[in-house]
Amino acid sequence: MPASSDSATFWEHHYTHLDAQWGTGPNAVLAELVADLAPSPARALDLGCGHGGDAIWLATRGWDVTAVDVSATALRRVVSGAEASGVADRIHPERHDLSQTFPAGEFDLVAASYFHSPVEIPRAHVLRRATASVAPGGLLIVVEHASVAPWSWQAGEDVHFPTPDEVLAGLRIGDDWHVERCHAPERTATGPQGQTATVTENVLALRRTR
Repeated sequence: MPASSDSATFWEHHYTHLDAQWGTGPNAVLAELVADLAPSPARALDLGCGHGGDAIWLATRGWDVTAVDVSATALRRVVSGAEASGVADRIHPERHDLSQTFPAGEFDLVAASYFHSPVEIPRAHVLRRATASVAPGGLLIVVEHASVAPWSWQAGEDVHFPTPDEVLAGLRIGDDWHVERCHAPERTATGPQGQTATVTENVLALRRTR
């Protein structure tokens, strides 16, 4: 992966200056979906893993996790967190600019939580590649912003978010998929300084049937 890419530069700067404890817990929506829809651990892929909250949580529950981020700093913190949690043997960090390279193989769970960026990326293309990497019987989970939180870099802007159905259509799935979840619930979220706000999120969970 070319380390000089705009995405790499932005996110390396972001994580270098971000509190190392931010994002070290699992996303509540992902945790609920995994418990309901994928209770038997196997192979997982976490796209845009950040500090590894989701990846480490999955590993503590027996998943073998490939944790992907464009930031080397973020991945070093994932490794440290995995070692501290006793699951380093089940976490496999890989550095990718997902607009250019993608992890090899098939996975029983592919998760993309808040795969957004202020740097332009071919997001729909990356999510379609993620869909293609789900093994038969496996699950794709996409959790993404559908409103602007007060602490967002987009705060104060007039931002258009796609509906869950629009996101689903962009994945271009065929008949060999079953839609488990496709909705936009509200929840109370906590920001990096401990502030809270009601936010809306698109939540998709799709199972590959064959």
